[in-house]
Formats: sequence, structure tokens, C-alpha cells
Amino acid sequence: MTKAYTLKPSAPLELYRGSVNAWECDENHHMNVRFFASRALEGLGFLAAAIDMPRAFQAEATSTLQTMDMHVRFLREARQGAPLSMRGGVVAMDEFTVTTFQELRHGDGTPSATFVMRLAHVDPATLKPFAWPSRVRRHAQAVMCAIPSHGAARSIDTSAQATSPTCAFADALGAQIVGRLMVTPDHCDAFGRMRMEVFLGRVSDSVPNLLGRWRDDAAKAAADADGVPRTAGGAVLEYRLAPQRWPRAGDLLEVRSGVVEVTEKTNRLVHWLFDPVTGDAWCTAEAVAVTFDLITRKTIAIPEGRRKALESHIVTGMTI
Repeated sequence: MTKAYTLKPSAPLELYRGSVNAWECDENHHMNVRFFASRALEGLGFLAAAIDMPRAFQAEATSTLQTMDMHVRFLREARQGAPLSMRGGVVAMDEFTVTTFQELRHGDGTPSATFVMRLAHVDPATLKPFAWPSRVRRHAQAVMCAIPSHGAARSIDTSAQATSPTCAFADALGAQIVGRLMVTPDHCDAFGRMRMEVFLGRVSDSVPNLLGRWRDDAAKAAADADGVPRTAGGAVLEYRLAPQRWPRAGDLLEVRSGVVEVTEKTNRLVHWLFDPVTGDAWCTAEAVAVTFDLITRKTIAIPEGRRKALESHIVTGMTI
């Protein structure tokens, strides 16, 4: 029997309803993290309309919502063709910012992922924050909700202050370059800035350069230990992203990543996305990931020898 989940108080708004497209699934045969985030940002459009900001993400908008921090928990993978829906609401609001909660659900009602975002009310041209109109505050009161236990941070400290590293600091720590990419026009929003989900997507594109071979070796070591063949994949359980600046089409991204913690089943990773021209950070991120069997869809417990091999590459000093 499927476990029933309810939000208390329940998230008041339906923000999305659709399904998983085949082209949204990656080498792990499930929907890639970037498309989870894109669903959250689509849902944010409906949430903005509910608080009387229906044109917040249109080019002619006079105010918009800009992501300052995003926390994601991935609870159940979504595979090709899976029906999905999303509910959400407002958790808190202060003079310039709002905290929102969104829950992406499978067709049977079980949660697939949760998103807690802190967003600023800003001028789209300058990104300068300014106070909410009274009408927006009034409408927000009607869609308030709480963050349920399965949406709260579990293995990531969301209260930790995000840093502003530089390429030079990454060099000093020995953080590995795992991705070099360029922002293209299709990555950008109505205001010409790179969309939030692209940060996740570009990290996802780059991580195989950090962990791909190690995951294959870990799966082989586990198979050698018990005689059960395995095919290695990877999945993220929890993510936090803290944008620093917003790239535009033609800007360059350099992804520097490091393993900062290793346990029997999980790896903690920190990703720094830089502008290699200026050396400044675009975004910092932290993730908790697992290696899992692509056949059984179960987490692979990593043999001690392979854990120690990865521990030897831990980068000390990398934080979100």
C-alpha cells in the first residue's frame, strides 16, 4: 500500500501538472535534476500570479522574483512517462523577500521532490530589491503553508552563509575543473539572464568528469565482493544552490568541484561555478549524492577500499 503524504497545513495551490518526457531523462534513465528545477520555476509562475504578480516573468514586467537560495530534496525518481503534479504556497514574507515551498508529486500522490526557495522582489533591469505592494502581501496571506518534515533540510545546513570564492582560491585548494561551458540564448529568461535550472544542469553535465570512473570501480568492487553484477549510476538526494551573479548569453562557465565528505553510501560534493574571464563566482552549490545500481534502482554500499580511494581526493576548505 502506498504511503499517503499530506501537508499540514496543506499547500493551497496547484502549480503544475504534466509528465516526464523521454528527452528529459539522462544516462541514469530518470529525469535529470535540471528538469526537476525547471518544473519548480514553471510552478513559480503560477504562484506569482496567485499573489497578484501575473506578469512577473514577462519581458515587460516592472517587478519580478529573483532566486537567492534554493534547497531541493529528491525523494523518489521520476522516469519516462511518469505523470507529475505540483502544489505549493508561501511560507514566509518579509520586507523584500519571500520563502516558498513546492512539492512535486507522482500520480499516486507520493512526493518526488520538494523545493524551498528564498526569492527577492526586485526591479528586473537592476535586480535591486524593493518593498512588496500591499496587495501582494494581502494575496500572499491567502496562500500560506508550512514546510512538511519530508521537505525540510536533512543533510545540508541551509543556514550556513554562502561564500564568494574566486578561481585563485579554487586553485589554491586544488578544486578540480570538471566543466567548461558557454551560456547560449536558449539558457536565458525573458530578461536575458541565465535561468536557475541551468546552474543544476551544467553541474550535472560536468560531474561525470569527477566521479564517473570512480563509480564504475566502486560498482565493480561491490560485485567482486558478493558476486552480484552491478551497473553504476548516480543520483542526488539533496541540493542547495546559492547564486552570486547571473550570466548572460555568451558568458563562460567553469565548474570546479570537490568531494568534501565520504560515507558508506553517500558523497558530499561542493560545486563552484566561475566566470573564468574575471575569476569571480557565478554560483556556489552543495549536494549529497549516492551511487546506485541501474538495474535494481538501489543504492550501492561502497566497499571500504573504494571509499578510502575517494577520501584521498577530499578537498579541504570547499564550502557552499
